[in-house]
Amino acid sequence: MIRTLLALDGALVRGALSLVIAAEEDISVVAELDRGDDLPPVVHAQRPDVAVVGLDLVAGAGAGAVGQCPLLVLADRRRAGSLHRVLVPGRTVGILGSDVAPQRVVDGIRRLARRESVVDADLVLAALTVDSPLSTRETEILDLTAAGAPVVEVARALGLAPGTVRNHLRRITRKAGARTRVEAVRVAREAGWI
Repeated sequence: MIRTLLALDGALVRGALSLVIAAEEDISVVAELDRGDDLPPVVHAQRPDVAVVGLDLVAGAGAGAVGQCPLLVLADRRRAGSLHRVLVPGRTVGILGSDVAPQRVVDGIRRLARRESVVDADLVLAALTVDSPLSTRETEILDLTAAGAPVVEVARALGLAPGTVRNHLRRITRKAGARTRVEAVRVAREAGWI
């Protein structure tokens, strides 16, 4: 039996994947987490054979913090630029896009348990050829925002109306796949856009 830990954002996705895995005769889910800082103690206590983790959760906890447990990292293609944070020498790491079919995750778990490689070539290519989706103006606005300038100051510095800056910030946040401006700044820094 392959003992598997799931550490993924979103109860719906995590629960659905757990149900798919539970239907397999040779794989069991020993723990489900939604926070990266819970990873080290749960990995230590449960001793899973494979941990299926969201990139944001494991990158925040530090890939080295989860011992030698093989990791199957599910990553959003828009954030592929931060995959380097989970690649630790000597660690068995598989990488799949977060949009793959559940059966690919099941296959990835089995392969990692056998210490075979699991790599989504398109995701790795995306990581190596990260181009910023931001326009020059959006990059300028995000740079100033990242430095702590409020909307009014950004507008004044770039000769724009505050409403125009807010519209740009909404587009930037959407392009980054973020929920807030602060998260958009973090994503852009990790991806090398700013």
